[in-house]
Amino acid sequence: MNRRLRASATVACVLAASGLMFTASAQLADGKDGREPQDLAELVTTESDRVSDLTDRMNELETEIDDLGKKANADLPTRSAALAADESVVTGALPVGGPGVRVALDDAPASSQSISGARPDDLVVHQQDVQHVINALWAGGAEAMTLQGERVTATSAFRCSGNILLLHGKVFSPPYVIEAVGDPTALRASLDADPGVAIYKQYVDWVALGWSVKQSDDLDLPAYTGSSEMKFAKVPAGTDVFS
Repeated sequence: MNRRLRASATVACVLAASGLMFTASAQLADGKDGREPQDLAELVTTESDRVSDLTDRMNELETEIDDLGKKANADLPTRSAALAADESVVTGALPVGGPGVRVALDDAPASSQSISGARPDDLVVHQQDVQHVINALWAGGAEAMTLQGERVTATSAFRCSGNILLLHGKVFSPPYVIEAVGDPTALRASLDADPGVAIYKQYVDWVALGWSVKQSDDLDLPAYTGSSEMKFAKVPAGTDVFS
């Protein structure tokens, strides 16, 4: 009796396995024309060949992109080394050194409060006072400049609130020191000829605002470290930016 049961069980297992094989074969062949891989090894070989073909095509496209890039760059005008260096100085990208002048402006001493007719506003350095000095130095041929040790560029903006100065996100108190690299004689002459500076000097004589101009043979100005990204400015059409 037990032999019959074991024999029946064996036959049943064989039939079940055969059914699974027939089912898998039918699923592989279902809807196919016989040209697709019929086993795992053939599938791996086919996919490997496809990846190889795609890799070759990718390499061809990358070579084509490189060739187009080289042709595009060849058509662009180039700048001379001297022009690139000058631009780096103007934009503050490089630290610079050389002869120039150091100008210092300071609030009046506390004793000046007792001067007849003097108002509190007369005793402090204002934004326009610093601006007059900076503009006069640029007009006098300054090639590079700092305010409170911060490199001043075309995009620099500072504000005075009371007796503090805001520049490049930093807060400074007087005395306000401006250093400019250039011909010291020309820079001094430009300061002396500026009407705004002349008015400040009148207050220097009246309420003792701080004022000093000293020549230096070797100023060291650091590079500008802030952002130089333009948000609103654009070059007008037809402007040659490479000359």
